[in-house]
Amino acid sequence: MASIRREIHIQASPEKVWEALRDVAALHTRLCPGFVVDTRMEAEDVRVVTFADGRQARELIVSVDDATRRVCWAIVDEPFVHYNGAAQVAPLEDGGCRFSWLSDLLPNELAPTVAAMIEAGMADIKRTQEGL
Repeated sequence: MASIRREIHIQASPEKVWEALRDVAALHTRLCPGFVVDTRMEAEDVRVVTFADGRQARELIVSVDDATRRVCWAIVDEPFVHYNGAAQVAPLEDGGCRFSWLSDLLPNELAPTVAAMIEAGMADIKRTQEGL
């Protein structure tokens, strides 16, 4: 199983970034509007995410944990046999925060594509949350 972990420092309050991340239906307006162009809820815990490159993913929201500022989701459709993602916001002493994104997936051959998407998403999250 491939595991991908990326972290970035964001010069924005952890509260601000967490509020955007925890709003699972508004990725396209609050968290990363250049990376995600639409987020549609099919059910209370199922969202369909449309990315800027036209790809779509149907995701089951596993948890939104306010105590740890962590959201966990699973992609439940092909091309994945298994996909579990989690993003977390941690406060830093300088008033900013660390944004972490972890994905475990199968098949392993999808790892380079997923890693490139995560990196693009992280860059957009940083740009959006810092107001650049």
